[in-house]
Amino acid sequence: MMKEKKIDYLVMQNSEEYMGGTIRWFTDFSARHQFPMTVIFPVDDEMTTIVCGVDPPGDNFPHAWAARGIKNRWGAVYFSTVQYTNEYEGERAVAVLKEKKKPTIGLVEKAFIPMTFYEYLAKHLTDATFVDATEWIDELRVPKSPEEIELIKGTAAMQDACAEELKNIIRPGKRDIDVYAETHCFLSKHGSERGLVQIGSGPLGTVVPFDIPHFQNRVIKDGDQVTVLIEVNGPGGYYTEILRVYVVGKQPSQALQEAYGVAIEAHEMTVKGLMPGADPKELWANYRNFVTRKGYFGPSRSFAHGQGLSLVDRPNLRPDEPWKIKAGMNIAVHPYAVNKEAFSIYGDNYITTDSGPERLHKYSREITVV
Repeated sequence: MMKEKKIDYLVMQNSEEYMGGTIRWFTDFSARHQFPMTVIFPVDDEMTTIVCGVDPPGDNFPHAWAARGIKNRWGAVYFSTVQYTNEYEGERAVAVLKEKKKPTIGLVEKAFIPMTFYEYLAKHLTDATFVDATEWIDELRVPKSPEEIELIKGTAAMQDACAEELKNIIRPGKRDIDVYAETHCFLSKHGSERGLVQIGSGPLGTVVPFDIPHFQNRVIKDGDQVTVLIEVNGPGGYYTEILRVYVVGKQPSQALQEAYGVAIEAHEMTVKGLMPGADPKELWANYRNFVTRKGYFGPSRSFAHGQGLSLVDRPNLRPDEPWKIKAGMNIAVHPYAVNKEAFSIYGDNYITTDSGPERLHKYSREITVV
């Protein structure tokens, strides 16, 4: 692709672990603990990585024994919160990029590249041409290889096991944050490095969405609904997500059962449409029309999207997604049905194939009573 587009270097930077999949796709590693990591990928040589680490000649992450295709593992002592260090990373990058005269530099995921870094490159590489290479890289990265698909299946299996373990974790008297902590512990012990666990509890007959840890101080009681999102990576770094509803000590209310049935029906309708050539705009419109016709609120955000080494990836089943569905995509489908009496959501992952989508999660499709 780089030869075809006459690109001399790809340059990418990220300080994300959830959304840092492109850097991991190139190097095997994402940025750590929200510290920036830059990757320079030449068309005719091995990579250079630049991290918040130690000054030369010190040894920097990733470890030499684990680095594949990386020629230079450079570092400097810089932090985004320490303003006077903002150009250190750019200095290291320019030292590589100036090796070619009049280079064409493809920027990958410009949304993650800080203004300070780009301004330094532009100021000190006045003969360079900068192009946006994100779309071209996405087209290569999003369809998954057989090896990647096996790793993705492993993540889904780990999440299924965790959903089963939640039958033992969710108990009256525990706070939502206790469930969060025990769930993360289970996932970490089974190979997950990063991701989201969100828990929410509340009485049946009320709207009970999952929520972030800051709002997870509620004590779970008998008769509560507990809504769970597990969106974490597995041992190979690939993401899937499972969303389920649990009820403590009682049968689900009629309103919750009806909402859950609508979410399941919307899920199956969407999955049936995940064929190569399908238009995400139409799949989103079909879901919107279905849930509103059933008397539930229309969608206000994504209800299905791609995943890979990033938690959210292309394609996004929304009205603004220009791509069509292709074989080999890993897509999380999690429609919700919400009204004034109930919040229900259901989510599994699928690999798209020429003959139809393959469901990855195997955990029960029913509301789980614990």
